[in-house]
Amino acid sequence: MIQTEATPNPDSLKFLSEKTISAIGTEEFQKANEKDVSIPFVKELLNFKGVELILLSEKFLSVKKTKEVSWNELKPMVISHLNDYFEKNNVPILRNKQKTVSNVDNNDETVNKIIEVLDTKIRPAVARDGGDIKFKSFEDGVVKVELQGSCSGCPSSLMTLKQGVQNLLKHYVKEVNSVEAI
Repeated sequence: MIQTEATPNPDSLKFLSEKTISAIGTEEFQKANEKDVSIPFVKELLNFKGVELILLSEKFLSVKKTKEVSWNELKPMVISHLNDYFEKNNVPILRNKQKTVSNVDNNDETVNKIIEVLDTKIRPAVARDGGDIKFKSFEDGVVKVELQGSCSGCPSSLMTLKQGVQNLLKHYVKEVNSVEAI
């Protein structure tokens, strides 16, 4: 059974599943990069009118839509697409890592502390809102992160970034001066 949950972003909705959607962590797919997508479920969902991006996580899927389409028309289509997938398949939609690219220097103690705070204190809260946050870099006291899913383009994401993420990181990692989204 698929349930939906509103997110702080009015153009994004979270679809919760009892079944595992992603066995490999959180992945975001954007309509703009649709030609690079090799997963049929994702490709079909990106082809729905008004779907701008989707984020697949372990037990939920977030859909961000354009203004031209309403949730009344899109929501049943997404639920039906998910239900159809799980009726025909008994495996998660994401099972294998598509590509593993790491620009993270794991020998840097400060970077490791930043990633630990992001993973343990921030990512779970962001996931509750249907999004994800990915560490990108740390240089000269500035942490650069990428906001994904419902958080991408959300009206309250700048406030979340500055008042939530930045304050937490500055509290736990003294070397951090500010946080920026890329």
